[in-house]
Amino acid sequence: MSDRFPVKPEDVMKMFAEFRLPHFADLESLAQAQRRNLEALSAANKVALEGAQAVARRHMEIVQSAMGEMTEAMRSMGGTENPQERAARQAELLKAGYERAVGNMKEVADLIQKSNSEALALLNKRFAEAMDEIKQMAAKAGQG
Repeated sequence: MSDRFPVKPEDVMKMFAEFRLPHFADLESLAQAQRRNLEALSAANKVALEGAQAVARRHMEIVQSAMGEMTEAMRSMGGTENPQERAARQAELLKAGYERAVGNMKEVADLIQKSNSEALALLNKRFAEAMDEIKQMAAKAGQG
């Protein structure tokens, strides 16, 4: 026997033969529980996808709005104001743009957090239900 494989194949087969899964007499309940697990996962994925789509839509709206505002700002800067007035207006535009950008980032972050929270709540609810179902099945198996 080489040092690389210190366990003999027949020992592995013996371990598998002695391995026992808990006996669940009610396979139908187990199948239904698994179906509910998949349904919960599907619902959570749907919520996450809808959230991602909402974020993408809102991001596109923000970009389009920013482009329009930037174009308008460039057009308004073409006036014949003196340099001090132009600098003051540029500072106002920059400040307003910065405030909008921060607000938009917060809005997008809130959308992401809401979506993630909803998806996680669905999964947490199903997990709690699944644990209760397992307890009930184990109790029934212990009685039978």
